[in-house]
Formats: sequence, C-alpha cells, structure tokens
Amino acid sequence: MLAETRKVIIDSGHGGQEPGAVFQGRKEKDDNLRLALAVGEILSKNGVDVMYTRVTDIYQSPLEKAQIANRSGADYFISLHRNAMPVPGTASGIQSLVYENGGVAGVMAENINRALVGTGFADLGIIERPGIIVLRKTEMPAVLVEAGFLDNPKDNQQFDKNFDAIAQAVADGILETIRQEEQEPEYYQIQVGAYPDRETADRLVAQLGEQGFPSFVVLDDGIYKVRSGAFLNLDNAARQEQILRNYGYNTYMVKEAARQ
Repeated sequence: MLAETRKVIIDSGHGGQEPGAVFQGRKEKDDNLRLALAVGEILSKNGVDVMYTRVTDIYQSPLEKAQIANRSGADYFISLHRNAMPVPGTASGIQSLVYENGGVAGVMAENINRALVGTGFADLGIIERPGIIVLRKTEMPAVLVEAGFLDNPKDNQQFDKNFDAIAQAVADGILETIRQEEQEPEYYQIQVGAYPDRETADRLVAQLGEQGFPSFVVLDDGIYKVRSGAFLNLDNAARQEQILRNYGYNTYMVKEAARQ
C-alpha cells in the first residue's frame, strides 16, 4: 500500500455524440470508458482515491474535462484514448502525450509506456503536445495515453485479448510514479517569474529554453510561476541563480518537493 493517499482523476476520452475514432463499427469512446473503469478499480484496490470525468456515455468538451479535473483536487490526471491514422492500419503501438516531457508527467508517461510494452505493444514513445487542452489546462501532472490503434485490427485483437493486462499496466505505471515521488527528496529551484496567466509564463519558458535554461511552470495559488533547474546541492543552485541574474533575470531560490 502507499504511504500517503493520493488522488487520481481518470478521463475517458470523447463520449456522447463525440465518438472519437471509429473503425468497423467500433467506437473509441467505448474502449476508453471500459479501460478507465478497469484502471480505476485497480488503483482503488491499491489505496488510491480515484475519480472520473465520466462513468457513462456523456459528452464533455475538452475544456470541461480539464475544469472537472481542476475542481477535483486530484494529484494526477490520466486521459485514456485509442489512436488512429488517416489511412487505417498503417500504424501500431502505444504512446503517451504530455504538455512537456519533463517533471512528474514525463516520469509517469515513461512508466506507463514501459509497463504497456510488457503487454505486447510496440512503444511509439512520449510525445509533447502542448496544444491539447486537457494537457494544457489541467493544473496537475497530466498524461494522455494512446492504448493502441483503433483502426488496426491487430491492435484491437491485442486490446481485447490482453485487456486485463493492459489495465494493470496503466495502473502499474501510475502506482510506480506515486511510489517514486514518495521517495523523492526536496530540490532547490530558481524562480524567474510569476504571472496570473499561463500564456505569459509559457513565453518566458520558451525564452529561457532558447538561452539554454531548461524551465517549467508551477501553478501555485492561482499564479503561474516559472522556475529553472532542480538541484539537490545548494551550491549548484546558487551558481545557476547567478548565471540567470547575469542574463538580467530577477530571481530567487525556492525549495520544493520533487512532485512540485
């Protein structure tokens, strides 16, 4: 069991009048919901507080899904989907999408992909998709999982034949991430800016990245805070802060748990 109860909200992609991908009568929204409920059941049995954006065949816009997640107080957001290609049957495998491949979301995506490969799928990797609303607008680490291609009969056979193992793999990836976070120490981070809107914060992250400073955004009490670096050693953090100041940034150092 986990040392601390964590909250996970699971989103079944699409729903209602929006079926998602459709192939030979099979609708993505149905597979998504079936998988979400199965993953949630496993997580609940392992001490996780599980919530869902939907448990029936209803429509929610992507923004509504993100808003439901934000109101839930969840620690993690997982959106479950099946993939599809313009030409059916031309791709096979699993992949996970993230707003930015770093931090907790990146770790969780890697853990989920690794576990899903064990069920027989090819690993198509972790893809950054900052334009996806449920990844951009959620205020907690968020991962969108593509559990095989709905337009590939081989992947569908795999999904149906190994369904229990696939649900277990997604759950295992989430649980492994929670366990890793419980073991993480605190890090020194350099805060470079704080803004009331995400767009301005994202522009600063892009600017810092162009200058060779990997950075990220932390939502804290309604403010989007831009931070650079995560150092266990105070001296290393201090050197990074001085370099940033030499570039003209107003900075200060914060100490945060890794999950922040």
